[in-house]
Amino acid sequence: MHQGCTTGEHTNEAPKVEPPKPSANVTFKAAGPRPESGKETFTQTFAPSLVAAAPAEPAPPVQEEDDDLSAVVPPGTTCRHKGCGKVFISDETSRVGDGEEAICTYHPKAPIFHEGSKGYLCCKRRVLEFDEFLKIEGCKKGRHVFVPKNQNPEVEQLTDCRIDHYQTPTEVHVSVFAKQADKERSKVHIEANQISLDLYLPASKRFSRSIELYGPINPGASSYKYFGTKVELVLKKQDTRSWAILEKTDRAIPVNLTFGVGGRTGTIGAKQLVLDEQNANRSNNA
Repeated sequence: MHQGCTTGEHTNEAPKVEPPKPSANVTFKAAGPRPESGKETFTQTFAPSLVAAAPAEPAPPVQEEDDDLSAVVPPGTTCRHKGCGKVFISDETSRVGDGEEAICTYHPKAPIFHEGSKGYLCCKRRVLEFDEFLKIEGCKKGRHVFVPKNQNPEVEQLTDCRIDHYQTPTEVHVSVFAKQADKERSKVHIEANQISLDLYLPASKRFSRSIELYGPINPGASSYKYFGTKVELVLKKQDTRSWAILEKTDRAIPVNLTFGVGGRTGTIGAKQLVLDEQNANRSNNA
């Protein structure tokens, strides 16, 4: 048995328990006039907090990408928009006009995964299975984005351009597929053993490369020209040897080559392979 903590006179009455005091932020008041029963009813109101809640900051606007219409897009490239999934066919089909393939249906905001549910911040729909999440149809319509524009025009981006070539017995024709190159700023330098390319393209893109050539050329008799989709170089050979490749390499190049009129190393108009002195001796001794 626990011993008491105070002293006093014995009594048969139960101890009185004081009702709990209301919180400082809670007040009671009579709700209207006294009813016929004589009992008053009360309502409970809460005083505002002493510290006001900070207002919620508005979400920053979504920065959506724009498609760089000047960029070359390889067929089969998938649209970058979430939920779209369409692939690039051609500029006329996928970028121009209001055809079905040119319209993009997508989600402008990021996906959200919370306690097993999956969806997008821009949509109310939520699913549990990932396969169903991939099937959630976009909630906004617009244009595809296959190659995004550079958001900061001051930042220069180095890019790559496809280079193709063919040859005749006296010339090598080189095509650099640099679409809409700025001929006022771009530079092409032709030397006896190499060519240097520094091409400025739309959307702050730049292609820069030097190529050591497979064989010697005559720079004074060579030339180049800008076109809308490419830069074309005509390199005058110093001799009539056949070039196995465009760029010189340390690898051993076989001399028994097959030439065609459509390949990247094809020779137009050549009926037989013409070798330099070193390869000719190797071929004769074989």
